[in-house]
Amino acid sequence: MKVEKLLHMAGGAGDSSYAANSKIQEKAILKITPILDKAVTEVHKTLLPEKMVVADLGCSSGPNTFLVLTQVMKIIAKQCRLLELQPPEMQFFLNDLPGNDFNNIFQSLDYFEESVKTEKGAICVPHFVAGLPGSFYKRLFPSQSVHFFHSSYSLMWISQVPEGLESKGEYSSPNKGNIYIGKTSPPLVVKLYQNQFNTDFSLFLKLRFKELVPGGQMVLAFLGRKKTNLYNGELSSLWGLVSESLHSMVLEGIVEEEKLDSFNLPFYAPSMEEAKAVINAQGLFDIIHMQIFESNWDPYDDSDDDFVIDNVQSGANFAMCIRSVLEPIIASHFGASIVDELFSRFAMNVAKHLVKEKTKLPVLTLCLKKKE
Repeated sequence: MKVEKLLHMAGGAGDSSYAANSKIQEKAILKITPILDKAVTEVHKTLLPEKMVVADLGCSSGPNTFLVLTQVMKIIAKQCRLLELQPPEMQFFLNDLPGNDFNNIFQSLDYFEESVKTEKGAICVPHFVAGLPGSFYKRLFPSQSVHFFHSSYSLMWISQVPEGLESKGEYSSPNKGNIYIGKTSPPLVVKLYQNQFNTDFSLFLKLRFKELVPGGQMVLAFLGRKKTNLYNGELSSLWGLVSESLHSMVLEGIVEEEKLDSFNLPFYAPSMEEAKAVINAQGLFDIIHMQIFESNWDPYDDSDDDFVIDNVQSGANFAMCIRSVLEPIIASHFGASIVDELFSRFAMNVAKHLVKEKTKLPVLTLCLKKKE
């Protein structure tokens, strides 16, 4: 699987697009607003740059792409009013893999500029927006050129499917029947995924350290897990339901068994302890803030209850969210013809699961400051 080529959210603005089904991600961005506010304010107040460069890594497309930009401009505008300073010129870079729907972003720029005018004070901040295709597991910027990095719902995607999970000749994949770490995955599979995350996250930190100016900061929010046991982790449950849906299609001859056995997600949900261990091992950043918050699977369920009122509707809502994330990579591997049936079955499996347990998505949030 060529991750850089195939991994992207469903483009456009249709019913199954990411733009129309990214409310879960929007709620995460809004949740971490106080952390973003404090970090951006400190960077600006400490450095007082005439030109400030901000990059959103894994920006995808749709309304959330511009939500972060608007928030940052409001923070800067407020800070400059308090300090009675002229706001800096702001250069925003929107980064994602080349397959991302950048056309949607560019076509939405006029609407974004109009919406900014309605934000009190934000229009006073001169700003420029550019798209930047490329993997954040590679260098993206010149040395010491970026003041602030933001990334939301992206760093759980690793650079590649761990080597050793593929089927070879007469030997089947050690992760047979699973698309991620499942209940039947052997310890080797867990180790391969953990090693790949450690390698990738370490590289990410090294690259951003080089690109940040002294005193620069990052706010990172990505899916992880609260449970120590990986086999029972929250994301293992989620991807397990996708595996079950695919397996039922294998039994009916709709999907080839070999296709399922050769499919593994380039994804890893770390615990906060794992992420912290990598950061400390690198020794490049101070941890300013760290927390975990949880989000309901159903993006329209804002309750804190431990039960779901309408499991069928919640299943359908969540299935649309996951389809907008997985459809391109599923269609590439299995063929586009199975997509509708797959996510119909997945919605039913989610509905059944929610009757037994209202599983939530743990979101790890980190604010990191470059060490001097």
